[in-house]
Amino acid sequence: MPGQPNKRQKRDDYRTSLSQSEHRIQLPKKKFYRQRAHANPFSDHVLTYPESPDTMDWSPYYPSFTITNENESHEDTEISNIPHLSKRVEIADIGCGYGGLLFALAPRFPDQLLLGLEIRTSVTEFVQEKIKAMRQQNSETGLYQNVACLRANTMKFLPNFFYKAQLSKIFLCFPDPHFKARKHKARIVSSTLNSEYAYVMKPAGVIYTITDVEDLHNWMVEHFEAHPSFERISKTEEDVDVCVKIMKSETEEGKKVERNGGHKFVACFRRFEDPPWP
Repeated sequence: MPGQPNKRQKRDDYRTSLSQSEHRIQLPKKKFYRQRAHANPFSDHVLTYPESPDTMDWSPYYPSFTITNENESHEDTEISNIPHLSKRVEIADIGCGYGGLLFALAPRFPDQLLLGLEIRTSVTEFVQEKIKAMRQQNSETGLYQNVACLRANTMKFLPNFFYKAQLSKIFLCFPDPHFKARKHKARIVSSTLNSEYAYVMKPAGVIYTITDVEDLHNWMVEHFEAHPSFERISKTEEDVDVCVKIMKSETEEGKKVERNGGHKFVACFRRFEDPPWP
């Protein structure tokens, strides 16, 4: 119908009105942030990333944890002109999607900073807008001040954001299976990437994986078990881990698998202590 705004125009108008609103109490509508399910990690995405963890300014993401008193100090503070936080990010959801896991975990770990990493622009914007709204809706309790999301390609830039042995938990939930053999190099779990995960993980930290594709599950188990820095956690320990329960039920993909009567394959891996230097 002539004069009727198309979907793109409606989406742009909605986002503009949301960004200009002084009161973002209303949660963003997912329909205006839809994007294809996966993105090519090898494409030349327009991304902003720090040269090293020392040059990363986290203050816009966690304003409530930003150090404002000049007399306060942060461990290993080396770049004096960059605002620092009272604590570091400790839990990362790689490929966080629309943030279902983040919003479920944040109240459970109020004293830890959680970060969602997502490569898709629109999906990242959705999570960021939802975080703003959730913080305002819970301003009296202070909930969700410990959660943030940024756009990043973790297959390329993970060590740019995190120090050695910084993270205690990493979540890899329903990653792109890349079914074709020639695409397996794009899988989020590989021998090379597992070494990067080992670098940023604390000793005894845990990597959580879940997928509805059995072939991908077997691939992830094979590659983590083959890596000298990880051991698989027993099924008994998985069953009592609250993070596993949340991961199974709170991600968008997990809910979809549940609705469709599919299977969820879970595997968790603990980071070994590094052996002493000879």
